[in-house]
Amino acid sequence: MVPQGIRLNPLSHQISSRLDIHQASLHRGPEGLAARPVTIMIMSSVKHLGLLIALLGVLLMTSCDREGVSSQASTVDPIKVGILHSKTGPLAISEKAVIDATILAIEDVNDQGGVLGRPLEPIVVDGSSNENTFAREAADLLDHEGVSVIFGCWTSASRKAVRPVIESRDGLLFYPVQYEGLEQSPNIIYLGSAPNQQILPAVDWAMDELGAKRFLMVGSDYVFPRAANAIITDHIKARGGEAIGEYYITLGSRDTTEMIAAIKANPPDVILNTINGDANISFFKGLREAGIQASDVPTISFSIGEPELRSMSSSLVAGDYAAWNYFQSIPGQDNLGFVRKFGQRYHPRRVLSDPMQSAWNAVHLWAKAAEVAGSIEPAMVRRSLSSIEYQAPEGLVRIDPDTQHLWMKTRIGQITPARFFDIVWESNDSMRPVPYPSSRSREDWDRFLQDLYAGWGERWSRPETP
Repeated sequence: MVPQGIRLNPLSHQISSRLDIHQASLHRGPEGLAARPVTIMIMSSVKHLGLLIALLGVLLMTSCDREGVSSQASTVDPIKVGILHSKTGPLAISEKAVIDATILAIEDVNDQGGVLGRPLEPIVVDGSSNENTFAREAADLLDHEGVSVIFGCWTSASRKAVRPVIESRDGLLFYPVQYEGLEQSPNIIYLGSAPNQQILPAVDWAMDELGAKRFLMVGSDYVFPRAANAIITDHIKARGGEAIGEYYITLGSRDTTEMIAAIKANPPDVILNTINGDANISFFKGLREAGIQASDVPTISFSIGEPELRSMSSSLVAGDYAAWNYFQSIPGQDNLGFVRKFGQRYHPRRVLSDPMQSAWNAVHLWAKAAEVAGSIEPAMVRRSLSSIEYQAPEGLVRIDPDTQHLWMKTRIGQITPARFFDIVWESNDSMRPVPYPSSRSREDWDRFLQDLYAGWGERWSRPETP
């Protein structure tokens, strides 16, 4: 606004004449009323008239410039970004928290000025824990909402259903969850761990530190557990161990009776758990009711993080393990700041998990890459990602240009009575992602996946039986 009460004070010949200038066209008060008048003392001396006119011109130009900037800032088009996760269904127990972390990251980017001078506007849609719904919603985000990027998907079934939608439109998906590998798409950035960054180090640790030789695998019946357990079985056999069985339940089912009975009848040294969603509650409850304790037969889980532990009592899970790349208990100022910021935004008692941290990383990596590229076009963002490093809560991370997966450390945590993770092991350095394990050729892995897909009626999860 134009400063009020400006007074010109010539050294001599001042005369007390006043001019009230109402700049109602430029400065409006509440409810459209004109602002208070600008009062300027006028000198009788003609030689000061030019000075007065020049000053008024400067004031008017400054006012117009400032209003122009304000008007321009208020009319800048936001950049729409999609958030595609389950708000309903059995997977909402995990995915709703990832939505919150993604929104927090978007707000953080906006607080720093947005991307290329434009704010981010999140468009949140519900995948409803159904792979076909995920594909339909992804198409709507790209075709009708016009989003520049999608942050989302939880299960590999949902990601694989979304993949052809993204690729056919040359879009960009940032996927935040660990998975089975066996995939590379130019249109997907994989921020969760590949097999050599989670499941295989966990098996090695169990054999080396727990002395395990006999493993039993349980999982939800879709592509991630089936493929992960095939990779695990190859690795166990190569190391001289024994995979004594695999048991599955359909996504959405909570009936773990058969797998509990199998464990009780032939106890393994370690259980490897790839069950997703709230069925984990039934599984751990069934173990304890059958008298199977963590001290006797420990379970290593690959899809249970801090939020899922909040849905289970300590007596069900304390003493068991999980393998991730991030735990909330990681020391350091970067992680402490992340935890504090999340607690201030939502609630101090809310907890953070690996996929939530990956969702935070995803937004910041995309924003940095867009700034480097000078564009939000997916192809240009992809090209600039290879030059980006980011100081994440878990530590320094970077995108591998050959695979579009993340370099990261692996960690194993033991569940405490307070339902947090005590980190008992971590890799010395960040590990290069290897999406395709060398135990089989890439062609063999592709055939394995296609057999699953065909056997499930061209789906990436087993259909529920009537």
